[in-house]
Amino acid sequence: MIQLQVISKTIATGSLSLIEDNLLTEEYFVGYEDEYNFIINHHKEYGNVPDKATFLAKFPGDELVEVTESDRYLVDTIREENLFQRTVPVVKKIAELMQSDSNAAVEYMRNAMKDLQPEYRISGTDIISDAKERYDQFIDRQEHQNDWYFTTGFQELDDIVHGIQRTEELFVLFARTNQGKSWILEFICQHIWELGFNVGYISPEMSASSVGYRFDTLHKHFSNKALMWGNGEVDNSEYKNYIDSLEGHKFIVSTPNDFNKHITVSKLKKYIQQYKLDVLAVDGITYLTDERAKRGDNKTTALTNISEDLMSLSMEMHVPILVVVQANRSGVVDKESDDTPELESIRDSDGISHNASKVIAIRQKDNVLELGIKKQRFGKVGGKLKYVWDIDLGQFT
Repeated sequence: MIQLQVISKTIATGSLSLIEDNLLTEEYFVGYEDEYNFIINHHKEYGNVPDKATFLAKFPGDELVEVTESDRYLVDTIREENLFQRTVPVVKKIAELMQSDSNAAVEYMRNAMKDLQPEYRISGTDIISDAKERYDQFIDRQEHQNDWYFTTGFQELDDIVHGIQRTEELFVLFARTNQGKSWILEFICQHIWELGFNVGYISPEMSASSVGYRFDTLHKHFSNKALMWGNGEVDNSEYKNYIDSLEGHKFIVSTPNDFNKHITVSKLKKYIQQYKLDVLAVDGITYLTDERAKRGDNKTTALTNISEDLMSLSMEMHVPILVVVQANRSGVVDKESDDTPELESIRDSDGISHNASKVIAIRQKDNVLELGIKKQRFGKVGGKLKYVWDIDLGQFT
């Protein structure tokens, strides 16, 4: 039942946007009118959508369902069902009138068609009337740079790309396999954590403890090999003192199992809200599920949709999103070459590079890390940085 799916997703996300942005009124919730009104009235009175426990206490006979369908599918389907319900009596009435007066039937049909047209809300921003707000934002950017940007931990990279913007930022790291993408992603995240911010880290391929050991290496330069192998290169008491001293903001690591093996942008929004995250990192965009998927869509379409939705999420939540992307075989660079992979090497999708605000290509050879600036919306591209990288100790020079 589509009505229950919409209600379930509204409760799960804790947001009325699915209902309000698409003008879904009580008439769309046939059979669930009381549930709809309870949610709307609860939000009006208390300023939030009721949680699952509150809702089920009011409607113990209902059973909320997990929804993995996209918002677009839910809205299209509930509108189609509503239109069907409203159209059936009209068609019957037209058939009755046609038996006696075809002119009356046609006139009735014309008037009925006007009423059956669905209402859609199209929003926009008048950049003329809002110019003062834009000026105030400019002044705020000048006076409070730290409120608008995170540094990456690579000072030379920050000098070129001005760090990571704290909203409207889809920051892409891409390379071939075993070039250090995940290491660089976590290095940037631990740096932002050191600055005093909450970090969310989606790790599809490594456990939370493995990510934790890399954090220890990057943060305090313990030998990662020693931590993972449990050998004597790390002094037990030194490591214990470090562990006991760890405190500060959150660094939340989650795997696909924490998302019931379906990581969607809607779930990531809830994730950001739940942990009050200041930055979100996804170590592999291909592990996300496209909520807008239609039958017959290929991988390229799915990744384009996902990257669009991630950018929209960044804009909505004012949280930068960092993602790792695999380069395809064309991204293999000859060992003697001085190049990093180009944008066309992003695997399965031009849409990712199109939707990204910044794209950094990564290459590693002979313990030298190369970062190529392939895209930034508000600055120059084409630069490249080289760092001597001690992988085991997490040090960059």
